[in-house]
Amino acid sequence: MENQNLHETPEVLSAGSAFTPQTLFLGSFVVALLVLAIAFFLKKRSYRSKGTDLLLLGAPDAGKTSLMTALVYDQSIPTHTSMQTNYSVYAPSPNKTFRVVDVPGHPRIRNQFQEHLLNAKAIAFVVDASTISRNGAAVAEHLHVVFHSVTSLPPSQTLPSILIVAHKADLLKLGASASQDSLAISRVKTILERELEKRRASQSGGVAVEGLGQEDEKAELGGLECGDGTGAFKFDDWEGGEVSFVSTYIRPGKAPEGDEKNEGNGDGLSELRDWLAGNM
Repeated sequence: MENQNLHETPEVLSAGSAFTPQTLFLGSFVVALLVLAIAFFLKKRSYRSKGTDLLLLGAPDAGKTSLMTALVYDQSIPTHTSMQTNYSVYAPSPNKTFRVVDVPGHPRIRNQFQEHLLNAKAIAFVVDASTISRNGAAVAEHLHVVFHSVTSLPPSQTLPSILIVAHKADLLKLGASASQDSLAISRVKTILERELEKRRASQSGGVAVEGLGQEDEKAELGGLECGDGTGAFKFDDWEGGEVSFVSTYIRPGKAPEGDEKNEGNGDGLSELRDWLAGNM
C-alpha cells in the first residue's frame, strides 16, 4: 500500500480551473479602474497643457485695469494702480467665455504672473505708447522676464500666444502721413526691439545689465533667442513663437460699443477684440 501511494500520479490542475468567475470579475474590475485612472490623468494633463486664461501684464500705469474694465464691462471708469491681482470673466459671445487675470506691474509683485502661467492661453502685455520713449528700458526688462518664463515652460506645455498692446494710442501726436494705430504700434515695437537687443548684447558680451525690478532678479536671463543669433533682436524672428501687435485706447466717458453716440468712432478696443476672438 505504501509503495502504491509513492507511485501515484499527482493531480494536475487545468488552466481553466484557475480562472473562476470570481477571479475573472475581480481582474476585470481592476483593469477597468486602471483604464479610468489613466484616462482621467491624461484628460487633466491635456487640460492643463493647453491653458484657458488671458493674462494682462505690463508696467504700472500702463492701463491694464482700465483696459480690462472696458473690455469686460463696456465701461470706462477711473482706476488706480493695482497692488493685487484682479480676476474677471469675459464673454465675447454666448458660446465663448474665459477668465481674464490682471497681474499688477509693480516690480516687487509683478512676477506673480508665473503662478498663472500654466493656465494661460494668451498673454497680453500692455504698454503705454505715450510714455514708452521715457521708460522703454524698464518695460523691456519686464517683457524680458515674461519671455524668459514662457520659453522655460516644460515641453509638454503649449506656449501661450503673445500679444503686445500699444495702449493709449489716442495720446500720440500724429504726423502728416501716420495713422494713430500704425504710429502707436511702430513706436512700441521699435523701442522695445532696441532695448531688448541691448539686454541681449550686454549679456552675450559678459556685461551685467542692471535690473530695474526685484533685487533678486538675475541678469542672466534667456528667452531672447532669434534666428541664428547673428542679427539684432526682432519680434518677427523670436524663437518663442509669434508676437502680435494691436493698438488700443479708451476715452473717458465714452458710451459702450454699439451705442448710437459711439457709432463710427468705436471705443478703441476693436483690434483687441478681434485678436481675442481668433486666439482665445
